[in-house]
Amino acid sequence: MPDTQHNAPKQGITDNGFLTDSWYLAAPSDELKPGKQQRIMVLGEPVVVGRTPAGEAFALRDICPHRLVPLSAGQQLETDGEWTLQCPYHGWRFGTDGGCKLMPSLTDDSPYDPSKVKVRRYPVHEANGAVYLYVAHNPRSAEPPVVPPPEFGPLPDKPGFVIHDVFNAHMDDAVVGLMDPAHVPFVHNQWWWRPPSVGLKLKEKPFVPTTRGWAIDRHPPSSNSKLYRWVFGDDVETEIRFQLPGYRWEIISNDKARLLTLTCLTPEAPKRTRITQFTWWTGAPLLHLAVPIAKPMARKFLRQDGDMVDLQNQGMAHQKAMMWIDDIDIQAKWYQRLKREWTECRTEGRDFANPIEARVLRWMS
Repeated sequence: MPDTQHNAPKQGITDNGFLTDSWYLAAPSDELKPGKQQRIMVLGEPVVVGRTPAGEAFALRDICPHRLVPLSAGQQLETDGEWTLQCPYHGWRFGTDGGCKLMPSLTDDSPYDPSKVKVRRYPVHEANGAVYLYVAHNPRSAEPPVVPPPEFGPLPDKPGFVIHDVFNAHMDDAVVGLMDPAHVPFVHNQWWWRPPSVGLKLKEKPFVPTTRGWAIDRHPPSSNSKLYRWVFGDDVETEIRFQLPGYRWEIISNDKARLLTLTCLTPEAPKRTRITQFTWWTGAPLLHLAVPIAKPMARKFLRQDGDMVDLQNQGMAHQKAMMWIDDIDIQAKWYQRLKREWTECRTEGRDFANPIEARVLRWMS
C-alpha cells in the first residue's frame, strides 16, 4: 500500500519557508490608535491591523473580496451596534470577525445574504504593549491556535522604548545573523559595548532546550560586556532565549532590577524581514534617564546587523551554500532542526518534540 503519510503535503510551513500555525508580532500597541488601521505584510500576505474606537485590536486579510481593494484604505463605522471596517470602493462593511455585515447596494428584497461573504480573520493577542497575530496554515480554519501566544514572564504594561528596522533578508538568514555569537567583537565593537581593546575571550555557555527553542542558562555576563555593569552594578546575571518562529529575548537582572530586551522577527517577503525590538525594565533608574541615549544606541546596534546582511547578500547573489562550523554555528543548525521538527509534527498530526539536547558550547569572542 502507498505511504499516504509520507506523501501528505507539508503542513506548518509555506513554500517560501515561513512557519505557519504560529504567532508573529503585528505591531507595538501604541502604533494602533483607536479607530485607525494600517496595512502590513506577513508571510507575503497583506494584513490590515487596527484598533476599534472601543479599543479592540483586530487583524484581517487586507483585500476586499469584491473588487480586491485594500480594506486598510477604508474607515471604521458602527454597524448594528458593532464596529466594522468599510471598504472605500462600494462600502461593504466587515466586522472584526471577518464577516460581512452590510452591502449598501442591496435592495430590501434582495435574496443575497452578506453574511456568507468573509475575509480571513487572524486571531490576535495583546500584552505588555505588543500585539501578536496567529497565522494558521489553513487560511479558512476556524480552529483555535494550536500553540498559546508568546509569553516572556512578568513585564511592565508598556515597554520603555521600541525600535524598528527592516533586513533585506529571508527570515532564516535574519534569525541566524541575530543569534550568531562570534560576530559581536567585529560588528559591534563600539567603545560603550565591546571595544577592540578588551580582546577576545573564551566563552563557555550552558545551553538547554526550552519550549520550541533553547536558552543559555542564567550566568554572569562576559567580563567584556561593560554596559551591563554600568547600569546594574554588581551581582548581575543574564539569560538568553530563542523560540520559534522568531523570538529572541535577553533577561538581565539582579536582586534590585530586571531588564528584558525582546527581538521579534516578522517575515514580510522572501527577502524582507521586519525587526522590532522591545525593551522593558523594572528598577534600574539610570535607564529611565538614559532613554534618549540608549534608544539611538540600540538602533545603531541593530542597523549594524542589517548592514552586514546587505554585505552578505552580495555573496549570496553568486553562491547559496554557507560554511557552518562548531561551536559558533550550532545555534544556526538548531534553528533549522527546530523548523524541520515543526513541519514534521504538523504534517504528521502529533505533538512537537524538541530535538535539542543540553550541552555546553565554547567559542572565542
